[in-house]
Amino acid sequence: MVTKSTSNLLWIPPNRVPEGRFSFPVDDGDRHLIFLGCRHGFLLMLHTFQGTLELLVWDPVSGHKHPIAAPPGFDVKSQINGAVLRTALGVGDIQNFQIVLLSTKVEQRVIACVYSSETGVWGNLITTPLPPNVSSFYPFMIDPRVPSVLVGNSLYVSFQWKSSRIIEFDVGRKSLAVIPLPVGLDPMFSRYFSVMRAEGGGLGLLSVSKSDCSAQLWKRKTDCDGVSSWVLGRTIDLDKLFSLHLENRRGLQILGFAEESNVVFLRVYGSVGVFMIQLDSLQLKKLPEINLLRWHPFESVYAAGI
Repeated sequence: MVTKSTSNLLWIPPNRVPEGRFSFPVDDGDRHLIFLGCRHGFLLMLHTFQGTLELLVWDPVSGHKHPIAAPPGFDVKSQINGAVLRTALGVGDIQNFQIVLLSTKVEQRVIACVYSSETGVWGNLITTPLPPNVSSFYPFMIDPRVPSVLVGNSLYVSFQWKSSRIIEFDVGRKSLAVIPLPVGLDPMFSRYFSVMRAEGGGLGLLSVSKSDCSAQLWKRKTDCDGVSSWVLGRTIDLDKLFSLHLENRRGLQILGFAEESNVVFLRVYGSVGVFMIQLDSLQLKKLPEINLLRWHPFESVYAAGI
C-alpha cells in the first residue's frame, strides 16, 4: 500500500484492509496540517492552529489516533521535520511508538527532541551547531516536505537552500550530526537526491541527473583513520530502463522513497509519467500521474482477512 497524500491512496495488491479504516481523521480541508511522513504503519502529522502546535499520530489500520502537544523549543514559526517509529507492543492492540522532531534555529543550530508513548513525555532538547562554512545569505532550513529515511538505528533528513546537508539523528544514542553531500551533487534541490540504505548495509544516497537521465547509488564509508567519505557505486542508465528517447523527456524528480522495500518513485517530465522502481531488481511500474510534489509510501504488516 502506498499513500501519496493525506487523502489520496494508491493500492498495490494484495488489498486486505477495509477501505473505511483509512477515513482521514482530520478535516481534509484543513490548510494548517502538514504531513511529515509515515513508518511502521503509523502516519505523523503536524497541526498548527491559532498559534498552537500539535502532533497527531494515526494508525489507519486500527483507527487509533494520538494527539500530542509539541515540546518547548518548537513553535509555529519553526521549520520542522519529524518521524514516527514503532517500538514494543503495548497493552492489548495499542502499539507503542516514538516521535522524533527536528528543526533548525536562527542561531545556526539543529535541535531535536524525542517523545515516547510509553512514558507520555518528551525527552530533553538535543542540539548541535551547523557547519561554520555555511552561507550567511542563504540560511539553512530543514525541509519539512521531504520525509525522513531510517537507516539502521539512525534517521536522516535534508536541509534546503544553497549548501544542502543531511542531518543524522541516532535514535539509540540520542545524538545529532551533520553530513555533507557527495562532491559534485547539485545542493540546491533536494528533489534530486534521497537518503537510502546502501547496498550491503549502511548509509547510502540515491541521486538522479536531469541532464543525462541517470541515477547514481552512493555509499558512505569510513577508512582506517576514521575519516568518512562518499563512494560512488552503481550508475543506472534510466534512458535504457524506461526505453525513452531524449526528445521525450525534460528531466527527473524524486517524489518519494519506500525504505523497507527499497523502492523509489520518479517523475519523468515531458509527458512521460511517474514510475515506481525497485532498486535491487530494477523492476519498474508506471503509475497514474498526480500533480503532487511529494509521495509518502505507506508500508505496513497486515493479516489476511482483517
